[in-house]
Amino acid sequence: MQKLKENPFDLSGKNAIVTGGSKGIGRSIVEHLAAAGANVVVSSRKADACEEVAANIRNHGLQARAIGCNISRKNEVEALVAQAHDYFGPIDIFVSNAAVNPYAGPLPEITDEAYHKILDSNVLSNIWIAKLILPDMQARGGGAYIIVSSVGSLKSHATIGCYTISKAADNALVRNLALEWGKHNIRVNALLPGLVKTDMARILWDTPEGRERIRTRFPIPRAGDPDDLGPAAVFLASRAAQWMTGQTLIVDGGATIA
Repeated sequence: MQKLKENPFDLSGKNAIVTGGSKGIGRSIVEHLAAAGANVVVSSRKADACEEVAANIRNHGLQARAIGCNISRKNEVEALVAQAHDYFGPIDIFVSNAAVNPYAGPLPEITDEAYHKILDSNVLSNIWIAKLILPDMQARGGGAYIIVSSVGSLKSHATIGCYTISKAADNALVRNLALEWGKHNIRVNALLPGLVKTDMARILWDTPEGRERIRTRFPIPRAGDPDDLGPAAVFLASRAAQWMTGQTLIVDGGATIA
């Protein structure tokens, strides 16, 4: 009898870090990675919120640790990776989910401070992280680096234009890192959520206009739930996506085709 294929989504023995992992999409990604067998580090600015998530995972007999980190501060990013090493060892999976958007409105009216905060937090921090973890992955024989981008990166937006610009830059960063590091079996991909019920996106879905747009223009007529994204991240992190790199995986209920 021929042996069946092993589960390509199994992440047992893999070490993962997820930034912005205390709530919303990030928490879903953390919990799904842990359920697939990964040892997970939960990170966000609020260490106590991360600990709540990590404790719940440990209560299910799985491995999780919490580390506070503000991704806009290079020293904190460096400390995050160093502490994750201390807990679990070299990193196999990194999911960059943390992002900021302190401004909504016309681009000509954005302040320099807000512009730099968005671009530094959402783009530059990912370069810092790459410098810290990709050599780790190379030494391990491969790995997965995932940036949570946005379908907003594929089009213009009158309200959150600078945020979408930062995410378009992330998509380009993914392609370049994938090109540079593919020879080391390191896969770099972006996960592009559509309109998901998160606090950051509330101004887009929790209004009469937003609800009407979802009802009439989305092929699957609902806003996304964070748990629509967690399994997609497991796919990108796992052997199931072992020949996939430099790509932007859209999970949006079909909104971008409507």
